[in-house]
Amino acid sequence: MVKVLLFKRKGRKYYEAEFVDPRTEKMQRRSLKTVNKREAERLVGKLQKELEEGQFAATRKTQWKEFRARYLEEGLTGLAESTVRDTKSTLDKYEGLLSPGTLQSITETSLSRFTTLIMADRSKFTVGKHLRNLKRMLRWAVRQKLLLEAPHIDMPKGISKGKSKGRAITTEEFERMLGKVSAVVGKEQAASWKLLLRGLWLSGLRLGEALALSWDDATNILVDLSGNYPMLHIKAEAEKGCQDRTLPMAPELAELLQGFPEEEQTGLVFQLKWRRNHSADQRVDTVSQVISEIGRKAGVMVSKTKCASAHDLRRSFGFRWANRVRPHVLQQLMRHASIETTMRFYVQSEADEIGAVVWSAAESMHDSTTISLPLPNDRSASETAH
Repeated sequence: MVKVLLFKRKGRKYYEAEFVDPRTEKMQRRSLKTVNKREAERLVGKLQKELEEGQFAATRKTQWKEFRARYLEEGLTGLAESTVRDTKSTLDKYEGLLSPGTLQSITETSLSRFTTLIMADRSKFTVGKHLRNLKRMLRWAVRQKLLLEAPHIDMPKGISKGKSKGRAITTEEFERMLGKVSAVVGKEQAASWKLLLRGLWLSGLRLGEALALSWDDATNILVDLSGNYPMLHIKAEAEKGCQDRTLPMAPELAELLQGFPEEEQTGLVFQLKWRRNHSADQRVDTVSQVISEIGRKAGVMVSKTKCASAHDLRRSFGFRWANRVRPHVLQQLMRHASIETTMRFYVQSEADEIGAVVWSAAESMHDSTTISLPLPNDRSASETAH
């Protein structure tokens, strides 16, 4: 029980309240801004309830610089380095444009103003990234009782989901990529790289996760072929979602791993070889560049300016399995935090399926009979038809 003392000092106009802040364990004194004792007692009751429910901190002003330092130190723990870097960029951008004095100065109005300013000279993808970073920050502030609720952020139309940078590639395109591995990494090194590409194609793992896949090191992502169904044991620090998980692996991946000789089932599953000693032979960014070069050599373009990458292999896994399992199962296989992300695979899959049915029906009609329809302004054709 938090006790709040009501009193009025001699020579002072307003009643005051004195209490110990549960969060800091320091004595606090607050003016109640009223000369009416009954009103002061009501305010004391409200304050006591806020203290007991842990909401008092959210009614106080929090200096922006102090909050920023705390958020970067505590709020981003366990997230990827790229996420931390992007968040710092967002906070720098917000500070540069709006100069917030306190956390509480970030309101729906100021967020709308920020959106308007960055929309002028930033791509929709970048704008969406900045706004999502701010959403994450404000939700954390609420959990820490620094805000009663997070101000709403209106995501401009067309950017709320972010912009996809690639697409699923076909089996024929994947085989073309395998055919160009030797040209990029060398003949002697090609086998280890082809194995990695097949692993990405069959597993749905992110590149960093695939490079951390291990036969015997539980601090990475551990392969377990001993149970009724082959499993992956994933430690929180080894994956984007920052959660410990145990998941069944896709049968095709299990078949690939079961093909390893027993004496080779030690250490990392994918041990890449290079033409010369490489100081960063398992770094995600370095390996990613090589895979993108393989995609470029194979002529596999996933957009007008981007060649196939490691993430496009993961995306391909998602589209293939969207035809085989229900959404919640695919969500687990892909380890998506949101089912909305998973459903994008089904939207495209269903569109392709419907397209196939429509075109097949049209071809059948064309084969059976040829129907000639007059154009709307073709008078002679219309008269002939009548």
